[in-house]
Amino acid sequence: MVQFIFAKRCRSINCDHVRGRFPSVMFPSLSLCLAVFVHTPHPFLGPHWGNVGIRCYGLAYLLGFLGSVYLLRLYHRKGRSPFGENTVSDLMTHIVLGVLLGGRIGYFLLYQLENLRADPLSVFRVWEGGMASHGGMIGVLLALLWFARKRQVPFFHLSDLIVTTAPLGLLLGRIANYLNGELWGKPSDAPWAVIFSQTGGGPIPRHPSQLYEAFLEGALLLAYLQWRFWRSPVYRENPGRLSGEFLIGYAVVRAVGEIFREPDAALIFGLSRGTFYSTFLIAAGLVLLRRSRRSTA
Repeated sequence: MVQFIFAKRCRSINCDHVRGRFPSVMFPSLSLCLAVFVHTPHPFLGPHWGNVGIRCYGLAYLLGFLGSVYLLRLYHRKGRSPFGENTVSDLMTHIVLGVLLGGRIGYFLLYQLENLRADPLSVFRVWEGGMASHGGMIGVLLALLWFARKRQVPFFHLSDLIVTTAPLGLLLGRIANYLNGELWGKPSDAPWAVIFSQTGGGPIPRHPSQLYEAFLEGALLLAYLQWRFWRSPVYRENPGRLSGEFLIGYAVVRAVGEIFREPDAALIFGLSRGTFYSTFLIAAGLVLLRRSRRSTA
């Protein structure tokens, strides 16, 4: 995944060129050139034939879905959820469709609209990559509305359960982003900076922002929501509150991660698209928090 390269190898990444583009502000000394990380992309797990093989990104989705199934079944066994095994299986079918369709369509609508207009069939070339977490959230929202109406179950109890499992998928997805060498960060002189020269990042050391986001959007948010679910009565007493906290929490940590991430599309009002779209999540989250307080008043 990553090669540790010493001074002899440093000449091949042309540190003089790096210093020329980013002089004393970023590289006050040549000490950075003594040891740098050069990323080697690993989109496949094991052997592959062209575009055919076990993709790390697809495996991340699969493990995320399986992890969510495990947690939902655990909630039921511990008496925290009314949804048994058969219901969970049906629910996950809806969620998988919501994530995949919403994430894929959202990627083109939110980030690649011009490409979609020029080549509408590109949406079907999934091996070329391209998923949007905000689009996936919209897809899951629609899937949960559909499921709740079909099964006649309270929507916010359902959504509160799902958001406690969602960060696991985000964690694994960001790790897969790193393995693929995509969505890299801004130039950095941090000692842990990584060169993504094989995936378009050039010879410049950059923040491994995928790993920052894996921690923030995944591990940190998962730990918080699991703590809230198991250690407080909020799930039973305030339907919708956990959903609101998830939306606000995700928006905040996403905006923090975007500080270190190289924008992968044109800015909107001076903000990266990830940050801009997250402002709507904050608004929706505040509405849910207000609603949850009124429902128990």
